[in-house]
Amino acid sequence: MGEDTGVTAKGSSLDGKRVILAVSGGIAATESIKLARELRRHGATVFPMMSNSAEGVISPLALSWGSGVEVITKWDPEMSQLDDFDGLILAPATRNSIAKFTHGILDSPLMMALSAASGQGIPMLFVPSMHNDLFHDAVTSDLLTSLEELGVKVLMEEPSEGRRKQPSATKIVAQYCNLTNKRLERRKRVAVTLGGNVAHIDSVRRIVNASTGKTGWAIAEYLHRMGHDVVCVVGNTSSDPTFPLPDVRLDESPEGMLNESIQLAKTSPEPQFWIHAAAILDYEPEYNSGKFPSGIDSWNLELSPTKKHLQVLKEHVGGSKRIGFKLEVGVDEETLISKSMGLISDNDLEAVVANLLDEVHNPSSKRCRIVFSNGSVESIQDLSGLCKKIEEFVVSN
Repeated sequence: MGEDTGVTAKGSSLDGKRVILAVSGGIAATESIKLARELRRHGATVFPMMSNSAEGVISPLALSWGSGVEVITKWDPEMSQLDDFDGLILAPATRNSIAKFTHGILDSPLMMALSAASGQGIPMLFVPSMHNDLFHDAVTSDLLTSLEELGVKVLMEEPSEGRRKQPSATKIVAQYCNLTNKRLERRKRVAVTLGGNVAHIDSVRRIVNASTGKTGWAIAEYLHRMGHDVVCVVGNTSSDPTFPLPDVRLDESPEGMLNESIQLAKTSPEPQFWIHAAAILDYEPEYNSGKFPSGIDSWNLELSPTKKHLQVLKEHVGGSKRIGFKLEVGVDEETLISKSMGLISDNDLEAVVANLLDEVHNPSSKRCRIVFSNGSVESIQDLSGLCKKIEEFVVSN
């Protein structure tokens, strides 16, 4: 597939995919330009279609610009555009358009596209947008149940300002990526631990290690877009994901994160792969309730070692495969690799993402390297490359 020069690429999870973007006549049709461009940023070729009522909300010319393709609004005797596509998004999905689809009414090119997509069994994502009173009508509930029975995925936001608004273009496209790519072979259930820890000294003071969570979020998001079932165990972070991931379990303390991970390892189905990107506190103080008095000259704080998460989890993860992370400061690459091999050996890991702090903050020649259990080492240039390599490894193992 040629490069889409009309947008800046953000990913490749929809490379080669031909996606119909169907737009019905809700006010959220104004968001369709952003949605079309976000689909293109991830590699999709977009084929826009509009209902007659949607043309009263947004100009077909504007959507054509966002899609890079002329909008289909009129009947075509052959409708050859419907013969070869990989998926369909209906956004916004008004109650009227949902009702027509579930009852097989073909009164426009858009409705014909919905029917053709359903008949071919390709991934379909509907994004309802309507006022709360309409959403809570029993008829709407029946229609949404019918969509589920027809195999259509429905994405809705929580109510806000009296209505169900359309989610962001980023969230819609991320969900569509997961929907279409989960049909690929060797999709896995993957646990990603990320972020740092907080250990309380007293009721107002605490020790925090420096971890933004950015790397872990990026890995989790990429795996989700590629169709994997991702569960995140999240500690203290200063960055946010670009879209809400479906299963996130929060606990900032070292013990709490470990307990969340152990509990996750006991669930069914259990994770087949673990990505241990969290920065766990190695030491923590004894907690004292109240507030240690101010005004004294010095305060001696005693720290005790925390449990080693990789070591403890080894007894709980069964046949799961795991990738660890290693960060070192002020050592040469040979020492970093040697310590990474030791971490692999001690914890039955498949690989370790090995970082030098200077490279993380000032990436020039490389972002990191991956040390594999067979002793091989592969340099990684940037965060995007790390996400892709980890996903390749998850799929192939």
